[in-house]
Formats: sequence, C-alpha cells, structure tokens
Amino acid sequence: MNRQVEIDTYEPIFATRPGWQRIYPDLPGMGQSVARAIRNQDDVLAAMLDFLDRRLSGTPFVLAGTSLGGYLARAIAARRREQVRGLLLKVPAIITDTARRTLPAFEPLVREESVLAALDPAERTAMGPMLVEAPAYVEMARRRFRALVQPAIDGTAPWALEMRADPARYGFSFDLAAVEKSFAKPALVIAARQDTTVGYRDAWDILESYPRATFAVIDRATHGWPMESRDLLAALVDDWLERIEKAEQSI
Repeated sequence: MNRQVEIDTYEPIFATRPGWQRIYPDLPGMGQSVARAIRNQDDVLAAMLDFLDRRLSGTPFVLAGTSLGGYLARAIAARRREQVRGLLLKVPAIITDTARRTLPAFEPLVREESVLAALDPAERTAMGPMLVEAPAYVEMARRRFRALVQPAIDGTAPWALEMRADPARYGFSFDLAAVEKSFAKPALVIAARQDTTVGYRDAWDILESYPRATFAVIDRATHGWPMESRDLLAALVDDWLERIEKAEQSI
C-alpha cells in the first residue's frame, strides 16, 4: 500500500490522541520504496521485518495493515509476537488467490444515472465497486480516487503487478493460518459488506486465532472504506487503542 493512503486515513484520528508515534512505510514495490530482488511474498515479508528490526530495534509497537497489508501484518505479528502489542486489520486480504475468495455480488447502491454520468468512462469503470453511497459521497470518492488511489496504482512497480497475478508467488510459502494462532493481544478486524475485492466472509475464518479481537462488518462499505464513514473508523480505532493502553497497564 502507498503510505499516502494510510496517512490520509489515520492522521485525523491520531491528531486527537497525543503520545503515539506513527511510521508509515511504503510496501516494497509501492510509492517511494526502493526494494530490489523481490521474487515472492516471502521476500516482501523479509524486507518488512528487516525494516522494522532496523527502525525499532526491539521496541514494542502496534501494527495496522490494509488489504494485502493486512495479510503481511498477520505474518509480522506472528514472527514478532513479543514485540507487537496490538493488531488492526482493515479490509484484509485473507486469501491471496483471488479465484478462491468468497466475494459478494456487486450491486451498486447508487442508481442516479445523472451522478454516474458525471464520471468519465475510465473513472466509472475503475470506481464501479466503490459506488455504494449517496451523490455527495460519489464526488468525495472521486476526489480521493484521483488524489490518492489512482497515483498509488500508477506508482506500483511492474514486478509487483506480475507477482499479484501469480498465486504461487503472491501468497506465503508457509501456512499463515497455523502460525498466527493464539495472538492474544488486542486486535481489530474490519471488513466491508460491499467489498468485491477481498470480500468479508473469509475474514471470519481467522477470528478464533485472535481471542482479544473485535470483529466488525460494515454496511455501505467497499474496499475503499472508510471513505463512507470516517467517524465510525475513528470510534473503532479509539476503542482498539484504549484496549491496548489498558493491557499495557496490566503488564
């Protein structure tokens, strides 16, 4: 994930919660990342673990991941279990092979043709699965798509796109569901009911591996969430951070 998308998502929340240091890395192949010699998702994980080990040097931290970043965050939490004090998975990719994902049928909740007609053909195709709200939301989604999402897509390295198209390289070589079991720190899993990219049902399958997890499936929400309901994300993240703080006080 390009870090600019995450900055736009989380900085308004942390602006009201002083004392939290934030690090927003570009994943290998995204944004300004200069990662080289990446062959598969195991290499991506190794690069992220190396970055965290050099940057944090054993310091405890909490971790948030979106989409494929959620898949990576689960593995990082498993590999650095003693350091990670909390985990947030937002619209996480649970299954990397897109052919095996359980996806809802696409049914846009926006039906006003006059609103859709304002989008050019390329935008309408690219934003189709995002159109689940009222006309005012469509314009907001359009601005965010142009400012953040499209540049992130355009900035993805060719090798990363090629890897995504190859299930053998896009998923880990190890059984993530096995190694992540019994992560007992406060967790938050947020899935989107209208998410036609990774779906929402598959996320339920990992819940028992996270005994301290809040699990939320958000209606009127797509893979681009929280464009549709930023206040709801803030409330969920605030609760997650408070649970982490209380858990730290009891150590």
